[in-house]
Amino acid sequence: MRIAQIIDQRASSDIVSIDCDSRLGDAVRLLAEKRIGALPVMERGEVLGILSERDVIYCLAAEGDASLARPVTEVMTSPAITVERETTVDQALALMTKRRVRHLPVMEGERMCGFISIGDLVKSRFDEVEHEARALRDYISTA
Repeated sequence: MRIAQIIDQRASSDIVSIDCDSRLGDAVRLLAEKRIGALPVMERGEVLGILSERDVIYCLAAEGDASLARPVTEVMTSPAITVERETTVDQALALMTKRRVRHLPVMEGERMCGFISIGDLVKSRFDEVEHEARALRDYISTA
């Protein structure tokens, strides 16, 4: 299965991101409000990096709550590790494992067209395995 099959079921307007001029405190509030684990950091439609819960925790541990006034660009992981629409789910999972990330922007040329999490990929893979198992059971029962 390709990443395109996952993101085509969503509206690109559903992607939650944060502007590069925002402060870390604003990002923390947005992460909590939306109950999500990461945000693409954007500047004029371009992905500059990813701000994850992990980035926030490391910054807070090092600097305390004063870090909440820092710009997100100073805390984010950059450059963003990305995939394309035609990347397979297995390739994306391998990339996430190798690079130790849990979120990937999906790119179409220079434009971000989706944002996927490891949970999205695991669910997709699980659904695929379930479908294959059901097909095998049906085949065996009619043989």
